[in-house]
Amino acid sequence: MNGAAGAPGTPRARNGPVLAAGCVLWRRSEYSGRLEICLVHRPRYDDWSHPKGKLKRGEPALDAALREVLEETGHHCVPGAPLPTVRYLANGRPKEVAYWAAEAAGGSFVPGSEVDRVSWLAPEAARARLSQDRDRELVDALLALPADH
Repeated sequence: MNGAAGAPGTPRARNGPVLAAGCVLWRRSEYSGRLEICLVHRPRYDDWSHPKGKLKRGEPALDAALREVLEETGHHCVPGAPLPTVRYLANGRPKEVAYWAAEAAGGSFVPGSEVDRVSWLAPEAARARLSQDRDRELVDALLALPADH
């Protein structure tokens, strides 16, 4: 964590950013070999986004990203290149979300209250379905990486 966290065992500073992490989860289609990107649907917000979530106290961002992918999609993944950190206001507080490209490495989705659906989509379809422009920029960043990510 950064300095906003305070000493171990103390609450995060109220004026510091909310820290979160996630992945742009991808795989190659077993049928076509084409790139597919996993999006999650969050019923609480009725939106489509990349899997992400808040860091637990003392948790490294990459560990949080991998945990969130598993929790939200049911898939293990292999992290690749870091992607741009996304910064925005959430409920009036600054939020910073660190992202990585991550290749799906097996698993299966089970719907829950936080995420009720996932979709594996071609990049163009993923861009169209994403609810936030900032998430579309992450698809572009993934596509700009070398082919082996």
